Amino acid sequence: QVQLVESGGGLVQPGGSLILSCATSGFDFGKYDMSWYRQALGKERELLVFADSVGTYTNYADSVKGRFTILRHNAKNTAYLQMNSLKPEDTAVYYCNVDLRPFGGMNYWGKGTLVTVSS
Repeated sequence: QVQLVESGGGLVQPGGSLILSCATSGFDFGKYDMSWYRQALGKERELLVFADSVGTYTNYADSVKGRFTILRHNAKNTAYLQMNSLKPEDTAVYYCNVDLRPFGGMNYWGKGTLVTVSS
């Protein structure tokens, strides 16, 4: 059973940093691409960053480029999202994602972790 569990969200002041974690199980983490998304209240879910299976290729949304970094520790089956220089507009629920549909599986999401950027 594929599971993704995000953690690390919370309240942070503008300009601050957070690191989110996505612990995974039920699939061979090191073989698949991973992504982070976010969804702010009243808005559509937004793709933030994509990383290939070994983390050598990444692609960031313009809204987070230069501030956010995706990391993956394949031995721990965990992906991370390092977030720096946070802004109030970064307030959202953050989700990790693995899309196994090209391999006969499903598109999997965690339940998300809330990040609030406010003074």
